[in-house]
Amino acid sequence: MKPCKRKQSFEGVHDMKLLIYSFKRLFYFLPILLCLIAIVFFLFYLIPADPVRLIAGPYATPEQTEKVRQQYGLDKPLHVQFSKYLIRFFHGDLGTSIYTHRPVMEDLISRAPATLELGFASLMGSILLGIPVGVFVAIRRNSWADHLCRAITIGGLAVASFWLGIMVQLYLGYHLDLFPIGGRITPGISLKNLTGFHLIDALLTLNMKAFFDSLLHLILPVTTLGLPCFATIVRFTRGGVLDSLKSDYVLYEKAMGLSRSVLVYKYILRNAITAPIVQIGLLVGYTIAGAIVVEKVFAWPGVGNFAATSIIMFDYNAILGFTLWSGIAFCIGTLFADIALALVDPREVSR
Repeated sequence: MKPCKRKQSFEGVHDMKLLIYSFKRLFYFLPILLCLIAIVFFLFYLIPADPVRLIAGPYATPEQTEKVRQQYGLDKPLHVQFSKYLIRFFHGDLGTSIYTHRPVMEDLISRAPATLELGFASLMGSILLGIPVGVFVAIRRNSWADHLCRAITIGGLAVASFWLGIMVQLYLGYHLDLFPIGGRITPGISLKNLTGFHLIDALLTLNMKAFFDSLLHLILPVTTLGLPCFATIVRFTRGGVLDSLKSDYVLYEKAMGLSRSVLVYKYILRNAITAPIVQIGLLVGYTIAGAIVVEKVFAWPGVGNFAATSIIMFDYNAILGFTLWSGIAFCIGTLFADIALALVDPREVSR
């Protein structure tokens, strides 16, 4: 009974340390967010362009231009503008878009499900494929499979997303006619909007036609966005497994006669998974914030497509809102990665 009580006591202490560790990481989130807002806000005003000219139009008189400047508060000193923007931000107000004439927060929220669905599908596919592939090629180091996988991962990291997107559109979508080349769903297929996530909405309403059509529309953009994620996870998993294979405890377990599958999945993978977890945290931000090119290529109606249009129109409120959205996505990704790392490796909690 005593060992059992000691184990329960140890688990209780570890759970408490993990909770404190999580709150610490969450507490660091606020100053990082404030620094991000400040950097983005002040860097924006270094851009040699005047948003007031775009709002007022090319034929506006100086009086009309000045009236618009006063209306948007751009005639105030920079520090006053920043303090007002900070107050509005914490009240959920990111200003009004010049392009859509709607609150930027509403535009981001209405387009967020499309981007989150694309990013989640890309990341989950990369994780489910990347970790097993990384383990497989690591235990077969210098085999033909290892060389082929390294070539694919190097290409996946080096290739430009816009070029890859256009290529898969041309060959898989246009020439072979296997998948749709743009949009989220075929026009004419009705789908009740409950959550904004097409796959979930289709399942909730038992609309299998809309489900499979939305799934087909996801394949090409998910492939384009997910290839760099897959390559990153494979390379870091492979490296972690190779490092673990050199450890003394692995040699000892081999000498004890453990099978390869038990040795890899019970002992090696847990120690090798720490590096991929850190990268997955960064990839959360990449798939959500870095989807701007992929969404534009595939006419995906998400936040990235909205940001691309805003940049062309120099819609400064929308650009600021998207940049903050991107920064928050990276912060949340690294926060979850830290917590996941602490769950996998308890030593992280004590550091």
